[in-house]
Amino acid sequence: MTTFRRLVAEWRHPSLKLRVPWWSPKTAAPDPVRQAAMAFPHLQQPSFLLASLKADSINKPFAQRCQDLVKVIEDFPAKELHSVFPWLVESIFGSLDGVLPGWSLRWLQGRVNPVEHSVAVEFLDPGGPMMKLVYKLQAEDYKFDFPVSYLPGPVKASIQERVLPDSPLYHNKVQLPPTGGLGLYLALNPFEYYMFFFAWSLIAQKPPPGALHVRTSDCAYFILVDRYLAWFLPTEGSVLPPLSSPGGPSPSPAPRTPAMPFASYGLHHTSLLKRHVSHQTSVNADPASHEIWRSETLLQVFVEMWLHHYSLEMYQKMQAPHAKEAFMPTEEHVLVVRLLLKHLHAFSNSLRPEQASPSAHSHAASPLEEFKRAAVPRLVQQKLYLFLQYCFGHWPLDASFRAVLETWLSYLQPWRYAPERQAPGSGCQARGVSERWAPFVQENLLVYTKLFLGFLNRALRTDLVSPKNALMVFRVAKVFAQPNLAEMIQRGEQLFLEPELGVPQRQHRLFAAPSFTGSFLSSWPPAVTDASFKVKSHVYSLEGQDCKYTPMFGPEVRALVLRLAQLITRAKQTAKSLSDQSGEGAAGRPFLSWLGFYPADSNGSYAGNDLDEMGQDSVRKTDEYLEKALEYLCQAFRLSEAQLAQLTLALGTTQDENGKKQLPDCIVGEDGLILTPLGRYQIVSGLRRFDVEYQGDWELQPIRSYEIASLVRALFQLSSAINRRFAGQMAALCSRADFLGSFCRYHLLEPGLSGRRLLSPVGRGHAASRTRGPRLSLRFLGSYRTLLSLLLAFSVASLFCVGPLLCALLLVVGYILYAVAMTLLTERGKLHQL
Repeated sequence: MTTFRRLVAEWRHPSLKLRVPWWSPKTAAPDPVRQAAMAFPHLQQPSFLLASLKADSINKPFAQRCQDLVKVIEDFPAKELHSVFPWLVESIFGSLDGVLPGWSLRWLQGRVNPVEHSVAVEFLDPGGPMMKLVYKLQAEDYKFDFPVSYLPGPVKASIQERVLPDSPLYHNKVQLPPTGGLGLYLALNPFEYYMFFFAWSLIAQKPPPGALHVRTSDCAYFILVDRYLAWFLPTEGSVLPPLSSPGGPSPSPAPRTPAMPFASYGLHHTSLLKRHVSHQTSVNADPASHEIWRSETLLQVFVEMWLHHYSLEMYQKMQAPHAKEAFMPTEEHVLVVRLLLKHLHAFSNSLRPEQASPSAHSHAASPLEEFKRAAVPRLVQQKLYLFLQYCFGHWPLDASFRAVLETWLSYLQPWRYAPERQAPGSGCQARGVSERWAPFVQENLLVYTKLFLGFLNRALRTDLVSPKNALMVFRVAKVFAQPNLAEMIQRGEQLFLEPELGVPQRQHRLFAAPSFTGSFLSSWPPAVTDASFKVKSHVYSLEGQDCKYTPMFGPEVRALVLRLAQLITRAKQTAKSLSDQSGEGAAGRPFLSWLGFYPADSNGSYAGNDLDEMGQDSVRKTDEYLEKALEYLCQAFRLSEAQLAQLTLALGTTQDENGKKQLPDCIVGEDGLILTPLGRYQIVSGLRRFDVEYQGDWELQPIRSYEIASLVRALFQLSSAINRRFAGQMAALCSRADFLGSFCRYHLLEPGLSGRRLLSPVGRGHAASRTRGPRLSLRFLGSYRTLLSLLLAFSVASLFCVGPLLCALLLVVGYILYAVAMTLLTERGKLHQL
């Protein structure tokens, strides 16, 4: 009877059907669940517990729902909870089809919603109620379906082509769809199912309506990732924390799939990829590996869902023009990956020195110790490299790249997470990188060298005057300038570039097909003492056998470093120049311009950049970042002061006779000035710029924000009528050679088509043909500043008992005196020019 109830319960919930591997001979056997359903159609009714929880999810507040769930998990047996589990997971992380939005853990911040944040984090904590439910179901060996279509692109494509992915995570889990179903799926145990959904929600869940930008470190999801990694990848002790399931310790999954030996990780030979899923067999795993199955599963799920979006074949296709755009991670996604790498480094470095040595690879080592040695090089390295390589090539050229940069730098410096690392401020930069890390540098050579080349290409296209971009260059230069690191990288390059000896033997060792009988940890490869072979294996596994390697300290990269040093030097000068111009502009603005009596900037242009908004402190920081970055680059690549001096002279920083910067490099064409490629580069880099000025009719300029639109239009109509009525008289007055003529020319003629700088030679001819006669302009009366100044003047005059008429008379007299003085100065200036 118990078996019958279970069959009926599983039939009611299609996601809980008993699964038989589709490659098994038993595939053709009739489905007992379906037979039970056909025999007893009147039993098609939903679970009352599930229906009650669904109703509560709509009617009760969040905190109350979580309290009820805790009681349900404690009081109900696994056979009742297994039907609730899939719905509960989807209600937390969101359903795959998007119908259930989930708890929006990525946008749940402690400083905004402290109660909900605390309740959610404690409920999903690795020692909390949700994990107790997982372990309770784990003891009953239930299986749950996860569609293959929601896996990362390379994994999905591989399984759909009936080729088993190289990760042991998928072994013995791929199932045929049920009769009438669509698509392949994975049959997962409760822990795997929960972790797949948890990792999937980071890359697929959409922000809720009205969601604001959140601080990643404060969101519930980020905190849970941190707790899971600290719990399942412990840095202290040799065993994982004990489970707190009410039914006792949770058993490991029943003899799991044959785990792929570590020796096969990171190898891309065809023989390793063409493992048809139908050839999988169920083999008893090493019992010792049961100790770490949860750590192993969690790490594999995170790596597969967060990093395995690019394969070597896909990466090579992305280099071709017109390639289809691949998955693009978000900034939050990258920050979570960085958190994963930091925990992995701390986890791997927690081995004692005697355990970390190659001679320690013995049967006496515990599975956890073996896992610590193998986690990064065998599970993470290849997928992380392709992930970072794609981000370096496709991320926008803005400050958000800092997340990718810091993730890269975190992986490059495992010594920062070693137990013996120095305390902050103890002179770590002077001490340098220990020789202990030379194997890590050599086995990750491309992550240091090729990604550094990718960063150089990005830095050469960014505006280094921006403090955020200057900071990124400083961070990279500081890391690579650490004492002894450059020497380690050079030794690794020498090992890779040395002539190959004994090719047949090495290739046999590298590409030998691994055995698939044994556990995840049972086939640790024998220690390879040939350092050159290890470096070549690393490069060829990540880039393919026909890769073209560019040495980091070769002439090509050195030329790019010299070019970056040029840009740093020029950016320092540009930042100083912009800072000086900003100060001069504010100090040199005439006081009368604020009162409306001095012609305001008719162009309405703004010549500043972000330095003007952030102030002199940011200018100082930019200069410091660039100065230190240049110093660190000189240390890492051994650039001399003579080379830097020569670069500075080659920049073309000469100024014209007026002390102003030269225009961008251009040539004269039929329609005016044409930028050369060098001129475009100078503008993009902020090295030079054109002073853009309005060259049309001043009366027809667009209405400015400091003008009253209706009043400007009315004044234009009035002045146009006056100009048409008295055009002849104004022309006669301006043609006089005496002082009255000069006075009229000062007010009625535009100041200067002759004095305004026209950058295009062709434009000068057009300007001559557009010369306009004398006319009156009343537009200055439509300015808020002018009206406010007049109101202020009348208000001050009233305080001294001066009436409006007398005040207006005084203003007119004062302006006439000012205009007479300006007329005399203008005429004197013209005489000097003659």
